[in-house]
Amino acid sequence: MTAASNAYRGAGPGACPDHATTPFPRTSPPPHMPPPLLSHPSPFPAPFPAPLEREAALDLLAVEAGRALDGSGRLVVFRGPTGTGRSTLLEAAADLGAQLGMRVLRAHASADGAGGPLALVRQLLCPPADFGPDDGIAGAASSAGLWRRLCAYAEQQPLLVAVDDVHLADRSSRRWLTEGARRMAGLRVLMVVTERGQYDIAPPSPGLAHALPPAVVGSHALAPLSRAAAEKLIRGGADAPAVSAEWVEGCVRAGAGNPLLLRALLDDLRAVFPDTDQGAGHGVRLPASCAELYPGAFVAAVSWWLESAGPGTATVARTLAELEDAQADADTHHPVPEDDLGSLLAEVTWADPSRVAGWLTAMVRLGVLRRDPVHGGPRFAHPLLREAVLDGWPRSHRQAVHRRAAELRRRRGDRARAVAAHLLRTPPDGTAWVPQTLLDAASVSAREGRTADAVACLRRALDEPLPRERRAAVLAELGALEFTTVRSAGISRLAEALRLQEAPRERVLTAVTLGTALAHRGEPRAAFDVLGGLGTLEDEPVLARTVQSASALLSDHDPEIRREVYARLRETAARSPERMSPAVRTLLIRYEATAGLISADWATRQIRRLLTAPEDPLLVPYLLGTAAAVAQWADAPDDAERLVRAGLTEHRLSSLHPIHGSLLNVRVDIAAGRGQYARVLEETAGAAPPPEDTPRAGPSNFLAQRMLALVEFGRTAEAGRLAEGVNVSEAHDSWELNRFLYARGVLRAATGDPAGALADFLECGRRQLGRNVESPIVTPWRSAAAECHLALGQPQEALALAEVEHRYAAVWNTPRVRGRALRVLGAATGGRHGLELTGEAVDTLRNTPLDTELVHALVAHGRQLTSAGRPGRARPLLREAAATAERLTAPRLLATAEAALLASGARRRNAPLTGMPSLTASERRIAALAADGSTNAEISELLHLAKRTVETHLTSTYRKLGIRRRADLKTALAPVPAHPTETR
Repeated sequence: MTAASNAYRGAGPGACPDHATTPFPRTSPPPHMPPPLLSHPSPFPAPFPAPLEREAALDLLAVEAGRALDGSGRLVVFRGPTGTGRSTLLEAAADLGAQLGMRVLRAHASADGAGGPLALVRQLLCPPADFGPDDGIAGAASSAGLWRRLCAYAEQQPLLVAVDDVHLADRSSRRWLTEGARRMAGLRVLMVVTERGQYDIAPPSPGLAHALPPAVVGSHALAPLSRAAAEKLIRGGADAPAVSAEWVEGCVRAGAGNPLLLRALLDDLRAVFPDTDQGAGHGVRLPASCAELYPGAFVAAVSWWLESAGPGTATVARTLAELEDAQADADTHHPVPEDDLGSLLAEVTWADPSRVAGWLTAMVRLGVLRRDPVHGGPRFAHPLLREAVLDGWPRSHRQAVHRRAAELRRRRGDRARAVAAHLLRTPPDGTAWVPQTLLDAASVSAREGRTADAVACLRRALDEPLPRERRAAVLAELGALEFTTVRSAGISRLAEALRLQEAPRERVLTAVTLGTALAHRGEPRAAFDVLGGLGTLEDEPVLARTVQSASALLSDHDPEIRREVYARLRETAARSPERMSPAVRTLLIRYEATAGLISADWATRQIRRLLTAPEDPLLVPYLLGTAAAVAQWADAPDDAERLVRAGLTEHRLSSLHPIHGSLLNVRVDIAAGRGQYARVLEETAGAAPPPEDTPRAGPSNFLAQRMLALVEFGRTAEAGRLAEGVNVSEAHDSWELNRFLYARGVLRAATGDPAGALADFLECGRRQLGRNVESPIVTPWRSAAAECHLALGQPQEALALAEVEHRYAAVWNTPRVRGRALRVLGAATGGRHGLELTGEAVDTLRNTPLDTELVHALVAHGRQLTSAGRPGRARPLLREAAATAERLTAPRLLATAEAALLASGARRRNAPLTGMPSLTASERRIAALAADGSTNAEISELLHLAKRTVETHLTSTYRKLGIRRRADLKTALAPVPAHPTETR
């Protein structure tokens, strides 16, 4: 390293002597930027005193300064983007020249062009106040005279000529400097200039040194700060307080590797957090908005950066920033390729597409933009940077950008959702294609479950001029979607839609939707007033039956209305059966099933016949949903699931269609009936409010099923929190409230409060009977209450309830209700007859898919056998119960079965009861032969076992593996996957 370099590197910040000429600013901020705020203590590091990562540039300066002192003048050009420290390097050059005894002449070019020809050179060489007179040099104002003056100064003392922003200089001054660089050989002059070098939308003009040979010029390009240097600037010196990694990451991205932007951001942060003494980011978040950055040095720095880039670049940058959110909204699932984005930017801003593509690449390289981790397209590196770019841009300009983008994207065939993302940010202007585009986007969003997006599109569509019928349809669709979040808003939209509707079909559909919304809000009387306002509809039989079907379903929200509606339907069926469509007949079958008037066999046969009868498309969803509920009650879950699937997938049902909620409820009831408690929790996740939310006050079947599943998993505390969030006294009377009361009773019984559980079960029963719901197919409250009476030592009360339950179970006559009723009746009866009844319950539930009910029956029968002094007969049954509960992943059932097993005198088990590990060696050997196709006789002969022994081993194997057929053995014996799927 040269002596000149050593001289510079050994000097401290205060080593520079006073200059004879006007001092050069270290960072050349625009006039509107505030000075750095350093007058108060702060945990944030102060600006770094020396240029960061500019060692190569400093070495170049030192070498060229040494050559200039020896009489070999040269031109040094520092090129770099705005804010990368060109002016700081120029100040370093001035400091170095002063330390080496050189006379420093400085000038700063300006874009306003004031001063006439050679203005910059005259700024350099006009005699300063302490230089004395002109020394008789003639023609000093001419080009030649100014050159002679430079030579005269060089003869007196070595010169360092420093020119900042030479790209802004007037043409004659640039030509003078270029020509002077060619003639500096032999002069003791070092000319150091800075020049902006960045990829902009406008093509750049030739640089100062583009025509000079390497022998007379040394160039150096300034790169953005590395991450390490940026972190050093953010963290400060060794005595600076600790800074969190999250805080550093945010500052690095917002500063984009640009010293100017980063220092301005840190200045603002010192002002925002002047008294923080724990280090940035430790309990302090980085502001999310530029509005939080006061006094605004960062925004001013970004604004200057844009102004320096020129109007073309500023427009493209602001357009990209404005389109960024719309791009993300429109393309969450379908990212736009970068080439298409560049093309869109170019078309919106009328810029050269190739220059726009190059600018995007260059900005990613500089760190101003970064690749989106999800979509891959370029985005601004930090929200603060994006917001600063947009600061001060008029709203009308932003709207014009989105209007132009929407037109272009529509013209090139982009999806409606992408076009709508821009239309949402524009005011209405009556363009004909806009409403349909918004409605198409709303339809797609609604189908994909993005309700908020669909609502936004529909609201914006209403701002456009629409025909009366079209507006009514949009209001109806919007009201149905808004009801899920803001119920009052949804109902007012639906009421307005009904007022505007004139076509009978649309009036009926809108009235049904409005009625459903009112019923869900606890206003069933108002719902029926709406439906009644439609008139008799004698000329529209299909619409009249639609109103009949909707009325029947909505009547479930009020006991009195329910009795009235079904009384009329039964009277109509008896008097004029030809007026009853298949859907309405199915609703009557559902009512008679809940009233305990018909058997499951009769109901199933009638339902199957009605499903094959012709029905109007408007009524098919009602038929499917009602049939699914009856099939689920009739222990036909596969049929019920198929019907639910058809109702939800083959018909586009609004969330406020009366049957939509019914289909969802049946689906979760099927999972609960199969003991698939994990699936129940998955499907009812929306019924559990987030911990920070205020508990909800409305009971629902989803909430009840979730509570029951949590109880089965042993998560009673969580279930209790859900129960506490429901205010029963304020809830309107509905079947869902009854289901909640039953679930809360189960929870209380599981947590050792039989008295509280009994109160819930009896209240549930009182409400059920008030609705003419006698059968246990909906909610088996009598059986549950009888078990509470037994726990409280009240056998007579238990027996009375159990007998009534058994009578209604015998009418419906399915394994589930009969097995459950027999089990409870046996427990309440006791003695020898009670033992027979629980044994009959086990026999009824065997070889059915009702494993949860079978476990309860096995445990009840096993306990009675133990109490009767026959524990040896009880243990196999209790082991079977424990194995089935283990296979179902039902901890509560498993604990109950194991407790009964231990009470029977069995030893505590260590081996699993289910799965491959539970098989004995003999069972495994026999199962393998059977899986390979050997018959029981062949296995008996091969292993020298009795045929009965082979059958016993296979039966035990089926139970342990959770299968029912010989054909399932090969799959069940295969290696268990790392994450086995849920059984049943």
